[in-house]
Amino acid sequence: MTEDRNSFDERLRAAQKRVAVEQPKTGKPDEEDRSLLSLASRAGSEMLGGLVVGVLAGWAVDRWFHFRALFLVIFALLGGSAGILNVWRLMQSLERKNKES
Repeated sequence: MTEDRNSFDERLRAAQKRVAVEQPKTGKPDEEDRSLLSLASRAGSEMLGGLVVGVLAGWAVDRWFHFRALFLVIFALLGGSAGILNVWRLMQSLERKNKES
């Protein structure tokens, strides 16, 4: 019976070592995950920033000229377009950077 117990313990230790080697460490995120997250947050802030600036500028011009929402709509579209253009430029610069590497 003790031989069976020792044999089981040895097999258990060997299995635990194999499993420990095969499983990746789940502690900190690796560099690629962090760079992807930073890229997504930068792209989102570029889009949101352009839109917010456009809306605020349109609202200010509407208040100044006493219009309802004419310039608000125009500047919101321009701000959204500027945000999309900034994200496109960001992706182009990353593409050039990857080609150089």
